[in-house]
Amino acid sequence: MKNVFIAGYAAHELGIFNQKHEAIRFIRQAFYKKVIPLIEEGAEWFIITGTYGFDLWAAEVLFMLRKTDYPHIKVSMIQAFMNQEENWKEDRKAYFNKIKGKLDHFAVVSQQPYAGPWQFQARDQLILQKTDAIILFYDEESAESKAKYIKEKAIKRAESSYYPIITIIADDIQTIAEEDALKRMDDY
Repeated sequence: MKNVFIAGYAAHELGIFNQKHEAIRFIRQAFYKKVIPLIEEGAEWFIITGTYGFDLWAAEVLFMLRKTDYPHIKVSMIQAFMNQEENWKEDRKAYFNKIKGKLDHFAVVSQQPYAGPWQFQARDQLILQKTDAIILFYDEESAESKAKYIKEKAIKRAESSYYPIITIIADDIQTIAEEDALKRMDDY
């Protein structure tokens, strides 16, 4: 397994509207726990879509891992259309550009501005074809997300060939938050 698709919730789907939200720390930790075994099994490339939320938080974890223990890993962003971040608030654009500046690869599937949902479908299909597994932060029993469409496509891909779907669900985040709370109590 060399190439891994990283996808999941957009920040607003989780009710997260700034980078200081405490849940981001727990989401990053959950991703860390899922990605380390894949890296140790040989994963090299991690592909994100650049959605403001889980994609970018996961990229930060990957950059940290690349800097510390796994200098061989690479991060790619493949967007559905040109200037996806164009209408974002300035702080989100700055954060996005910071992430984009550390990427090993950047590409856009449709070389035009947003024109329709077909652009997302084309992007997802391309990434699913180019990857060997997916880490997906999505929980049907929790918040709604456009990530459900990626999950459906990943399941379809897994039906025709080996394609592990590694999930992060709300319980994973809750467990990490509870462990953190217990640790803080022990520190008293």
